[in-house]
Amino acid sequence: MANIFEITDKDLLGRIGKLYTPHGVVETPTVMPVINPNLMLIEPGEMGRYGAQMLITNSYIIYKSERWHDAAVKQGLHSMLGFNGPIMTDSGAFQLSIYGSVEVTNEEIVSFQRDIGSDIGVPLDIPTPPDVSLERAKEELEVTFSRLSAARKHAGDMLLAGPVQGSTYPELREEAARKVYEIGFDVYPLGAVVPLMEAYRYRELVDVIARSKMGLGPDAPVHLFGAGHPMMLALAVALGCDLFDSAAYALYAKDGRYLTVDGTYHLGSLQHLPCDCPVCASHTAKELIEMDENARARLLAEHNLYVTFAELRLIKQSIIDGDLMELVERRCRSHPRLLSGLKRMMDYSAHIEKFDPATKSAFFYLGPESCRRPEVIRHNSLLDNLEVKGSVLITTDRHADSTGFDEVFYVKAPFGVYPEALSETYPIGQSETVDTLEAEARDATLQNIAHFIESHKDAAFTFAYTQEWECPLISDISKHAKTIKL
Repeated sequence: MANIFEITDKDLLGRIGKLYTPHGVVETPTVMPVINPNLMLIEPGEMGRYGAQMLITNSYIIYKSERWHDAAVKQGLHSMLGFNGPIMTDSGAFQLSIYGSVEVTNEEIVSFQRDIGSDIGVPLDIPTPPDVSLERAKEELEVTFSRLSAARKHAGDMLLAGPVQGSTYPELREEAARKVYEIGFDVYPLGAVVPLMEAYRYRELVDVIARSKMGLGPDAPVHLFGAGHPMMLALAVALGCDLFDSAAYALYAKDGRYLTVDGTYHLGSLQHLPCDCPVCASHTAKELIEMDENARARLLAEHNLYVTFAELRLIKQSIIDGDLMELVERRCRSHPRLLSGLKRMMDYSAHIEKFDPATKSAFFYLGPESCRRPEVIRHNSLLDNLEVKGSVLITTDRHADSTGFDEVFYVKAPFGVYPEALSETYPIGQSETVDTLEAEARDATLQNIAHFIESHKDAAFTFAYTQEWECPLISDISKHAKTIKL
């Protein structure tokens, strides 16, 4: 497969990239607004005003429509919709997941997408829902593999997506991703995740994304199907997703729901609009509530798009600045289930560390999850390479008397120990913590100190600590080092 994806900036597993398509280059991460030709609150040609570079529509709806089928074939998809940028088409797998069947074959729908000029087409995969039996998940995955392989023969010059399925079985997702990547596609959507997001099952969503990424190559552009709420975009980007699609901007608007990065409000509950987009700057909540239903839905859809693309711009700037993790932590504290997703993400820190840039602008301690960040893991892994011998002092007080010691190490929460030579380097020299030592940071730091001592058995250690570090973990350190309370 030709390489159509160029990565320009990275932070965590997130990246800014260029996706090359027949109708232009798209900067990722980005959201593709979903266009339903039968229900358009905003015309496709207007989407660029809000920040959209690329759209997605459902080829099965067009295929089955007496109104749209012939128009798409004769005019081409782009002319029919009035949009000159890249357009991706789904195959009808969503309808398959809802209704149990569709009136089209895999070969027919792939050929139709090719014939109407789709930039990126999708085979008719089997979207296995969460929580089914392992046997069913495996059986349906084999059908998906077969259809993906067959789709290549009918795609022509159209770019082709290879969906990764596997239900809520992390090992199966990773296996599926590896096999789909071996077959070779242009884009790799992670399918059947909408039920997880609708139920706020972000912990399991993190597993799906992380394990799928572990099976894919690092050059694979990843599309998280059905994800477009601004509150979860930072988390998904940090895990390595590049493309998203959103019908929420329109569906929520028709239901009177107002998107923000902290969650969703019902317009009827708002007295003030907590946003400065053009819609919110020129209307009051009362005006929106009292206006005609169709006009209100249109304006809410506009707001929902504005806030979504504003969040994407902030995410991209955070990647460039190297502080995507700080943004993820802030966003995930807006909802307990998102916080569960963040905690689960930290379980993959050792994997993330392999791809995370070694130097950044700053490290901000924002809570217990910061103790397990990739930078902390990397710091302690590199310390294992140090040759440490003789009499060694580890102290929490930089003014402590070090007379008689061969080497001295200082302590920085939540990292653990560091030599003076690293005091000005990243992350030690650029880390900011709260003024009062939190119990979680203290315990994580002491565990890292204990690991350092146990990993360097040729040295005789003394750990000198101040009152704020007093806790039961000191007794674990005392098994391998002399401890002194200052």
